[in-house]
Amino acid sequence: MIADQSLATEKFQSERVSTIALGHAVHDTYTAFLPSFLPLLIERYALSKTEAGLLPFLTQAPSILQPFIGYLGDRVGLRLLLFLGPAVTAIMMSLVGAAPTYSLAVVFLLIVGFSSAGFHAIGPAIAGRLSAARLGLGMSLWMAAGELGRTLGPLIAVAAIQGLGQQRLPWLMVIGILVSLAVYWNLRDVPAQPQQAPDPLPWHEAWHLLRPVLLPVSALLITRALAQVAFSTFLPTFLTEEGAGLWLAGGSLTIMEFAGIGGAFLGGSLSDRLGRKSVLIVAGIGAAIFTVAFLATTDLTLRLITLLGLGATMLSVTPILMALIQDHYPEQRALANGAFMAVNFVVGSLAMLGVGWLGDHLGLHATYWLSVGIMILGLPIILALPENHHPRSR
Repeated sequence: MIADQSLATEKFQSERVSTIALGHAVHDTYTAFLPSFLPLLIERYALSKTEAGLLPFLTQAPSILQPFIGYLGDRVGLRLLLFLGPAVTAIMMSLVGAAPTYSLAVVFLLIVGFSSAGFHAIGPAIAGRLSAARLGLGMSLWMAAGELGRTLGPLIAVAAIQGLGQQRLPWLMVIGILVSLAVYWNLRDVPAQPQQAPDPLPWHEAWHLLRPVLLPVSALLITRALAQVAFSTFLPTFLTEEGAGLWLAGGSLTIMEFAGIGGAFLGGSLSDRLGRKSVLIVAGIGAAIFTVAFLATTDLTLRLITLLGLGATMLSVTPILMALIQDHYPEQRALANGAFMAVNFVVGSLAMLGVGWLGDHLGLHATYWLSVGIMILGLPIILALPENHHPRSR
């Protein structure tokens, strides 16, 4: 850990961290088109919910490569993946809405998956290095930007469908291309790789080093996956089936993601001061309470209110876990982050298929209740997480 200890004395590089956050916001704006596209794609291609669940799965499956991408990033630097991510994802997602066949949509989404895997493996590691001692703040900015993108994405997708028409959706890619150019221009002189110890750990030793932290973190992610996917991906479909219109269904996801911006920003920032585990416990209990409240009522107004609390609590957890992982492995940031993101995305991908399959066989309402039950059972895992981060004094 000697090589990265000097970071603690460096300043938080706000402009560069904000540039990376901008790239994340735009990247995730485009990936957030898919939940609002799903009801239309289901109708256009006559898909079952299981087949519909395969589409978001394709955007997540390549994430299994993130530990390998991160391992290389720690050693040779892979800034190009950060620079290209917004553009490639923008191009492919803009084409999905106009894809004439299911097969072509599958190809476009698979490319999005590879683009997203590289971007999410390298981006947080570089942002972490530029955040110095304020790692929680850096991860909060990263996650808050992503939540902003996921907030705007459904609204932009619906507005574009109704305003431009499906055949003109490819024009949306222009913004992503311009943002990729801006990210390159502002970060072109950032070192491609971090300072390294003289003898970097071999792959098997580095992986062995990660296990004490990664295993309990992975267990927590697994117990949260069904609930998180049910709300972040299938919420518009769920509400549409219960009689809501397309604007209202897409708007509900926007409400949840909007609250998630504040939750993501505050979660990591507070964990810098109060400790990672303390904030995780509060957020975990809060997410369970708001999820039960959402499912226990059929009143639309009350559901929208509970979505605010649910977004703020459920979506605050990820930046805290990202900071916790990087706390323990400052010399292997990209590997540790890549391993975390791989587990997060792969578990989420399987959960997407699971929610789709359960939705076909049990109905989405029963699937939501099952998911919240598993999330509640997983709360004690938070106590098993390691905590060697000392809160900063005020």
